[in-house]
Amino acid sequence: MFRRLLVALACILILALSGTSLWVWQGLKTLDAPIVLSEPELFDVPNGMSFSQLARKMQAQGFVERSLWLRIHGRLFPDQAHIKAGEYEFSDGMSALDMIRAMVDGDTKSWSMQFIEGWTFRDVRAALANGSRLRHLTTDWTDEQIMKELGAEGEHPEGRFFPDTYLYHSQDSDLDVLRRAFDTMNRVLEQEWSERAEGLPYDSAYEALIMASIVERETGVPSERGAIAGVFVRRLDKGMRLQTDPTVIYGMGDNYTGRITSRDLRRYTPYNTYRINGLPPTPIALPGREAIHAALHPADGQALYFVARGDGSHKFSNSLSEHQQAVRQYQLNRREDYRSSPAPSTSEVQP
Repeated sequence: MFRRLLVALACILILALSGTSLWVWQGLKTLDAPIVLSEPELFDVPNGMSFSQLARKMQAQGFVERSLWLRIHGRLFPDQAHIKAGEYEFSDGMSALDMIRAMVDGDTKSWSMQFIEGWTFRDVRAALANGSRLRHLTTDWTDEQIMKELGAEGEHPEGRFFPDTYLYHSQDSDLDVLRRAFDTMNRVLEQEWSERAEGLPYDSAYEALIMASIVERETGVPSERGAIAGVFVRRLDKGMRLQTDPTVIYGMGDNYTGRITSRDLRRYTPYNTYRINGLPPTPIALPGREAIHAALHPADGQALYFVARGDGSHKFSNSLSEHQQAVRQYQLNRREDYRSSPAPSTSEVQP
């Protein structure tokens, strides 16, 4: 009798365990089922969140039916419970296990920030201020504070950040993006400077960067960068003033409203290359690699002048008389669809 009772209890236990195992197996299978989402959804994992907390949050947001199965999964597969903080994007058709794998791999959602060739540092700061999902640390900082934090205390920020598209995550700050752009510019400039042509009128890579920023702002047609750099280098070699409008505009600051006059050309600022000799004290914009390369590999030739044709390109002249004739042709008798260079800003000299 007792033996029969033991057999019966054993059978009951086996059936119970089998039933439990089947129940757990069916519950874990739900984690592999694709989830229907009408559009991608963002899911944030804060620093320090435990796997159990993650499971409950996923249930609360509808990514799993019961957090229990996810917590059991984490116990059975502890290597899949080491999640990384960040913001993740879940899309239609992903399963809960797909989402967990993304969080274990740290495959966080990224956003992009683009710095454009020819931008000023003010433009860069405005873009960062409007950057979504970016931690804003430097909003109330001065330019000087930013440069100090980047390890360049006392240096001017203009032109020191490489124009490119930068990816960032929700854990990143505007300072992180600036640091990447700053470091990239340093690497590009160092490389281009080490491969520069001989006999250039620059005492340092920084002077080449200043020239590159002028070339960037003067160039409407990319193929003309080398030719424009050649004109400026020859003018420096001969002791001629650069006389380039973008430096005048930069020196005018907020007083520039889209047009410059002959009075503006006569007004002294440290950047007015109609009034100063040599290069201005700092870059005037963000130069791209092509502009830096052109400044360090100017095209050969004899041209000392150029004037905008009105279609974005320029007419190059070897002599002042030839240049004056080109000015009469392209500036005093402008075409109806005239557009000056460089973009995006325009400068029109008026008497």
